[in-house]
Amino acid sequence: MHRRSATARPDRLTMRDDRLRWYDIAAITLAYAATAFLGWSGIASLLERSFTDAPVFDFPGAILVAVAYALTAYVCFLSAASLTPMMLSLVLAVFLVVGAFASMLTATDQYWWRDNLSALGMASNSSSWIFNGTVIVAGVIVTIIARYATSGLPVTDPKAARKRHLLRLGLILIGIFLTCVGIFPVDAFFLVHNTVATGMTVAFGVVVLSLPWLLPTISKVFIALGYIYVAVIVMLVIFFATGYYNLTAVELIAAILIFSWIIVFLRAANEVPSEDEVQPAVTEVELG
Repeated sequence: MHRRSATARPDRLTMRDDRLRWYDIAAITLAYAATAFLGWSGIASLLERSFTDAPVFDFPGAILVAVAYALTAYVCFLSAASLTPMMLSLVLAVFLVVGAFASMLTATDQYWWRDNLSALGMASNSSSWIFNGTVIVAGVIVTIIARYATSGLPVTDPKAARKRHLLRLGLILIGIFLTCVGIFPVDAFFLVHNTVATGMTVAFGVVVLSLPWLLPTISKVFIALGYIYVAVIVMLVIFFATGYYNLTAVELIAAILIFSWIIVFLRAANEVPSEDEVQPAVTEVELG
């Protein structure tokens, strides 16, 4: 019988030194359920506005609802059965987009964007539960991705293990800070909310800038991409300080950059060679 080697990279959502916890499963389930609920609600709202005053019969309506439920269950089953870190990142991206647009479209204050992105989570908006719930679940999913993205990194000695642990801790901190953004709405916990939101950005910058030391063998192109992202975020902060951009634009663009970097990191981390694999190649070049 063929056995997988001890150094093989993990398949699907399995790890050598970790496993799914109950809150991981709950967060993934909520992400699937919320995406399906908000997505179908949006489609129903669109159809309602498209067929104004059109009669709806009970039996055909029930058939349509049943088909929607069946299709949702089938798609969720296929996705969950082949769930990988990359697929999980895709679920996170779709969930964030659907949740953000749902909270924007149902916001009580149509001029929420004049304040900041977190204004969607204020109690004065009927969509606050959508926004805050989306952010909380997304933060938990980021911590799941952080563990699985770093589980397959090559570890050849205790020093490399410590670096992998630090990298995982940095990514988990991003997820924890993101969760706290939803737990502490800006109108009720102004200081705490701004602290954790700033902390998420700072944690992202520290992870990106220290990545060449934490993972020396990772793609140089990916490292350069991270530097560009950090530079863009710094530029956005300068634009906000000078009054050129409002806070909503800064938060929205920074969030897109951070989450896109995490998704690309999953791909880059999956192809990181060990230092033992890189060293022979360097030696051959030097001898040649």
